[in-house]
Amino acid sequence: MNLQAAAPQTSSSSTPTDVQNLNAIDLLHHYRNRSLSPVEVTQAVLRQIRLTNRSVNAFVLVDEARALTAARASEARWQRGEPLGLVDGIPTTVKDLLLTKNWPTLRGSRAISLQQSWQEDAPAVAQLRSQGAIFLGKTTTSEFGWKGVTESPLSGITRNPWNLELTPGGSSGGAAVAAALNLGMLHISTDGGGSTRQPAAFTGVFGFKPTFGRVAGYPSAHTGTLFHIGVITRHVEDAALGLTAIAHPDPRDWYALPESGQDYRLNLGRGVKGLRIAYSPNLGYAAVEPEVAALVEKAVQVFATLGAIVEPVDPGFENPYPIFRTFWITGAAKLLRSFTAEQRALVEDGLQASAAAGEAVTLAEYQQALEAREALGRQLSLFHQNYDLLLTPTLPIVAFPVGQGGPQSALYPPGLHWTPFTYPFNLTQQPAASVPIGFTAAGLPVGLQIVGAKYNDALVLQAAKAYETVHPFTTPTLR
Repeated sequence: MNLQAAAPQTSSSSTPTDVQNLNAIDLLHHYRNRSLSPVEVTQAVLRQIRLTNRSVNAFVLVDEARALTAARASEARWQRGEPLGLVDGIPTTVKDLLLTKNWPTLRGSRAISLQQSWQEDAPAVAQLRSQGAIFLGKTTTSEFGWKGVTESPLSGITRNPWNLELTPGGSSGGAAVAAALNLGMLHISTDGGGSTRQPAAFTGVFGFKPTFGRVAGYPSAHTGTLFHIGVITRHVEDAALGLTAIAHPDPRDWYALPESGQDYRLNLGRGVKGLRIAYSPNLGYAAVEPEVAALVEKAVQVFATLGAIVEPVDPGFENPYPIFRTFWITGAAKLLRSFTAEQRALVEDGLQASAAAGEAVTLAEYQQALEAREALGRQLSLFHQNYDLLLTPTLPIVAFPVGQGGPQSALYPPGLHWTPFTYPFNLTQQPAASVPIGFTAAGLPVGLQIVGAKYNDALVLQAAKAYETVHPFTTPTLR
């Protein structure tokens, strides 16, 4: 597969001659003007999937027949001037952790049987289906999303489109790769410790983890209230469109936030002038590769140039990895506890080891982690009384070779220590995004993390759009 970097086209200048490089906002413009049809677009995207997926392994399932049937129905609605909703005709993918009607949800595992009814949509999928989205297929994940690379016994290795010898990160690596290559325009992801933001940073796309409960989830994830459902796209405006479509409560999710009726596209152009933004290059405890740190520093200065009041400051908490690990391993134990011995034997050794460690956690230790998590959340809530946003690196490193559970780096020991900027904000349930900010000398993408106060999803998107406006994102494009 031959790739080259190319700046994305904008809505005002896009033409239907290069369908695979259009974004969702472009498509809606063309549908209204009848200069493109959902059938033409879907055919073009499916053609690109056939050309590229063998090289990158972004999809575990592609359903061309159902996608084209949905595209024809969407085309008929647009011809009548009666689109179903915000995303009618938008080619969309779903991470294979989320239930999708008529398709198996195997979660990257050989332990899940195909022989069962697959007749239910997860809430986000149901919202998109009701609004006319065209589902192309399901994207790859690590087994049950348990690790930060997208490799599993079921679906194999997913590769980074900037360098096929490197990982795209995980566990939403398939979604990020599909976004980078525009194999669909809207990609539904999940994030239990960074699984949306990590692969977005490694592949140079935009990844957004909303406030916990903003997007309803069902069935409950084994990682409980760490688990967020988000979006990965090539453009901030597409993510805002996608979030607006899926950010609705569902009676199946007891944690879902009430209906807000908010359109996350409306304030994207407000910029960041006058905002108080904290910048923490290391959160007070993380080691960062020098080239990554320099790119992040440069990106942070853009916000000051745009009129924000940027102050170097740490939020003042210690590394919460021990807290996070307690919830992570007890979640793994919960997951495997429901499996038969035969199923457990099919699960990756690393996940089995995590579950065994989780079984050893005492009730007192778990309650102590709950209290520590509450204290961290309170501290960040107070921090955001003074600062509208917090900027950090998304990751302290760049993508590393496939076949490894983590980087072979002197900076970080095995485990999730190499993601020190992402998991704190799963504990605190805050909205956070990864924005692509440039490339190392080796041509590898680097991401900047934008974190907002809990429930202030719109401001995170607004800040990300302000950066994108002056520094348009660069993504790999087929030559």
